[in-house]
Amino acid sequence: MKYYPLTPDYFLSDDVVAIARSLIGKHLFSTIGGELTGGRIIETEAYRGPDDRACHAFGGRRTKRTEVMFHEGGVAYVYLCYGIHPLLNVVTGPKDHPHAVLIRALKPTHGLEIMRNRRGNKENLCRGPGVLTQALGITLEHNGLPLCAPPLWVEERETNDLVIQSSPRIGVDYAGEDALLPWRFFTCLSH
Repeated sequence: MKYYPLTPDYFLSDDVVAIARSLIGKHLFSTIGGELTGGRIIETEAYRGPDDRACHAFGGRRTKRTEVMFHEGGVAYVYLCYGIHPLLNVVTGPKDHPHAVLIRALKPTHGLEIMRNRRGNKENLCRGPGVLTQALGITLEHNGLPLCAPPLWVEERETNDLVIQSSPRIGVDYAGEDALLPWRFFTCLSH
């Protein structure tokens, strides 16, 4: 398969909310172990550090885990949720602006059998950020990798109009008022 990844400059905007919205409808692919999997992005969430209490880099917090968030946009930020599930985020913005977009769900389009095998033949292949990484074979080893070439990349494919909706992010109640920000984007093209 030929691939046509987005160029690195796509991810350099300081407006992480706009990028989170614009990623809806793009395609995310992986080639892990020589096997191609991927699908259309149908759900994202924006995290804007350092002023977003829901962001891992809130207040400029710079740790071994969050260091990749301070890189120039266009790389993967993969971390373990609850110490179990790797979650994939797209780092955005210029260097030292720790913004990221969590990829929450895909509509699978490529490598469905591979995804089913990785998921133990479960029905849900890519709805939920931990499920999605399992289906695509994404692990902590992919943290910091560029998202503009294999093994992980994002590309523009279909250009038909989508109805994109927004809501507060999921599972960030601890973030106070920031939990109410409508920075979760999704389309009903989905499930």
